[in-house]
Amino acid sequence: MRRPQKPLQALGLILLLSAFVFTAKAPSQSTSKMPEDKRIVHALNRFTFGPRPGDMERVRAMGLDQWFDEQLHPDRINDNAMESRLAPLRTLKMSTREMVENFPPPQVLKAVANGRMTMPRDTAKRAIYESQIARLQQRQEKKQDLSTQEKDQSADSTPGNMDSVSEQARQKHAEAAMYADIDSMQLLQLSPDERYKKILSMYPDERLDLARRYRGPKMLDLVNGMKPEQQETIEAIINPQIVIGGELSEAKLLRAIYSERQLQEVMTDFWYNHFNVYIGKGPDRYMITAYERDVIRPHALGKFRDLLVATAKSPAMLYYLDNWQSVGPDSELAEYGPQRRQFRRGRFGQIRMAPPQKRGKNRPSGLNENYAREIMELHTLGVDGGYTQKDVTELAKVLTGWTIDEPRRGGEFKFNERAHEPGPKYVLGHTIKQHGESEGMEMLEILARHPSTAKFISRKLAMRFVSDDPPQSLVDRMAATFLKKDGDIREVLRTMFKSPEFWSADAYRAKVKTPLEFVASAARASGVQVENALPLVQFVNRMGMPLYGMQPPTGYSMKADAWVNSSALLNRMNFALALGSGRLPGTSLDAQELLHEPAPSSSEAALSALEQNILEGDVSPQTHAVLLKQLNDPKITQHKLDDPPRPPNVGAIAGLIMGSPEFQRR
Repeated sequence: MRRPQKPLQALGLILLLSAFVFTAKAPSQSTSKMPEDKRIVHALNRFTFGPRPGDMERVRAMGLDQWFDEQLHPDRINDNAMESRLAPLRTLKMSTREMVENFPPPQVLKAVANGRMTMPRDTAKRAIYESQIARLQQRQEKKQDLSTQEKDQSADSTPGNMDSVSEQARQKHAEAAMYADIDSMQLLQLSPDERYKKILSMYPDERLDLARRYRGPKMLDLVNGMKPEQQETIEAIINPQIVIGGELSEAKLLRAIYSERQLQEVMTDFWYNHFNVYIGKGPDRYMITAYERDVIRPHALGKFRDLLVATAKSPAMLYYLDNWQSVGPDSELAEYGPQRRQFRRGRFGQIRMAPPQKRGKNRPSGLNENYAREIMELHTLGVDGGYTQKDVTELAKVLTGWTIDEPRRGGEFKFNERAHEPGPKYVLGHTIKQHGESEGMEMLEILARHPSTAKFISRKLAMRFVSDDPPQSLVDRMAATFLKKDGDIREVLRTMFKSPEFWSADAYRAKVKTPLEFVASAARASGVQVENALPLVQFVNRMGMPLYGMQPPTGYSMKADAWVNSSALLNRMNFALALGSGRLPGTSLDAQELLHEPAPSSSEAALSALEQNILEGDVSPQTHAVLLKQLNDPKITQHKLDDPPRPPNVGAIAGLIMGSPEFQRR
């Protein structure tokens, strides 16, 4: 079955490697103008996640300038269809505290198990808590059993005895697995509602056995046909935290594919990457939904200063870069520890202050410079922005006390005066007088309006929208607008949009798509209907870009060399072929609709029609020749030598085109 795919995979890899060779050449920065249709394609490729069928005609009728202005103001665009599509993903509208309550982390489960918190009364929530507490108890028992076994084996380690014990264990496991298989088959034959009720009525240990059997893709069989809330409950019984990350990643793909507010989604992706937070760091898994929803997206096209302040006060950022634990060396908390001074009544009724408790060895006392360094190097000034190590240390002191109220329970930002470093600070030539939380706000204002910030942000925007090595003349004009318009991101983008450098012929398809951009653009170009976005998420992960999964604060690279390697390119081709041929789980595609006309009788005619519809006919002679040669493959012709002629495999041809160098670039 797999043999016909191998030559297609090899072809795709050759084509994509040729794309790498092409993009590796230094651009000449020619300012020759693009034809009008190319200008529309160029704008759609840069300011959206890729053109959809009919987008060219819509933009042409509206006018490119008016279309861009509309995209700059997403509140003017009706996106109700997108919201309806996202409605089943309930965590997207939950607060962090609500997510912690509904999908409990280990700390909450332990608190309930130890009686420090109450068990929920709701049947569904209770099933989640009981199952996960049982999981924790099983793990603890397993550790104890292993310890006991080691002692027993050391006491009686003769080969005969050990073999007998192992054989008995194997037989017991095989018998349990057989009965579990029978129960699973019976469970899947029930209606979705009956299956859901049956799972909730199980004992916690039974649910855990079920969870072990339905991990990964098999879980889709278990929840098939259930209502969204029921699916969430069953998925949470298996793994509560994976529900949050899964729905967040699904939503990112769905917005990229279907949202009418495309520029807002592109900029949300850009700014999230710029102010990166890693989903795998403890409570950040619960905080990132609110971070992207309430911090990044609303400010994606506003003032940079507002975005910077919002990220600085975000629990997700404060936890990720450890500022929530930063304590001024001379602060009250460093001197006396976390316990507040106690008051007591003297023998004659007067109020006296008890001696403060001295700092213990496990109490927070250190100044943490992580966030102060990254806010200068990565968020504002840039590595060459003119700051020193002394500036980093002083900024870290300014930001002491910027912390989180109960981070593991979904708490919000708070300023802790007791952790704040007293006295004046000296940063970037400015004297910051002592005035608590306002010191941080004063420094954020200075950083947001700094000339180095204007240059650094403008260069990153130009790298995202123009080229990997953008012209300095363009960066300078964008930076001037940034300073003149008080960091207004819309105006900076408008300056870029009106620049000759953006419309240079050398800028056309000069950027290699990231895995997210590639998957989203392929879905948009094909018009595929996505019923379940998780398989798309899995392909993005497989291509080397786990969503929200970049651990270093640098974020993912926007340059071509980060994404062009043999493994990633092969995965791209396999994805394109699976999508085009209708073999991608969770999606449905009518390949004939890609033609926008009656099906051609020959593969050559189908190729020409699809090149026009997917790439606006803009295909190099080299790529066209290689694709044309590939049309004789049985996978494309769909017949053997002695078979009568059959219609061409439109989906496979479309997949090849979406794997071509031209489609890989935007």
